[in-house]
Amino acid sequence: MTGNYGNISAVMAISALIPFIFLSKEGRKQIGVTKPKNYAWILYSFLAGITISTIIFVLGYLLYTNTLNNWYVYIGRSYNIATDLTAQDKLIYFIVFAVTGMCVSPIGEELFFRGIVHSSFSTSLGEKKATIIDSLSFALTHLAHFGIVYISGSWKFLFIPSILWVLGMFITSLVFIQCKKETGSIIGAIAGHAGFNLSMIYFIFYQL
Repeated sequence: MTGNYGNISAVMAISALIPFIFLSKEGRKQIGVTKPKNYAWILYSFLAGITISTIIFVLGYLLYTNTLNNWYVYIGRSYNIATDLTAQDKLIYFIVFAVTGMCVSPIGEELFFRGIVHSSFSTSLGEKKATIIDSLSFALTHLAHFGIVYISGSWKFLFIPSILWVLGMFITSLVFIQCKKETGSIIGAIAGHAGFNLSMIYFIFYQL
């Protein structure tokens, strides 16, 4: 309703700190806070994040063009970015949003979802079930970004666009899980998430 992302940033910061407050060194290692085993896959993970974000952008644009049924359009509007910015000011805003988007939520969300949530359930239920639970929880959480929307002073639920968005986030989570596996570290998932957010913010600023 307010377009204020301050509280979300605070939640992400707390999520990033939780493993270092409540977990032992061995616990942090178990959730993936460790040195990468494959450094090349950090770059591949970043590119994978860009790729899945691009696919989601293209799907949204083909189906809904510049309407508020398009997930990236709605998310972009929620940023409350001025529409009369000069090219230089727009670039400055883009850099600020991009740096924030590549650092804050990727670290906080990946340590929580691909770290604590995934590792906790994989221990008790196995890797496959943990992957489903992790990805489903990640996808449903992102209804806060799009799906349950606030338009013209009232809340709405965009049923079909929401299903597509949640499905996209579910698949995105699977990509991040694979990035973690290939690098042998949570850093792979963070890199993938950072690439996704950079691409999304680029599309919001320069393609919509």
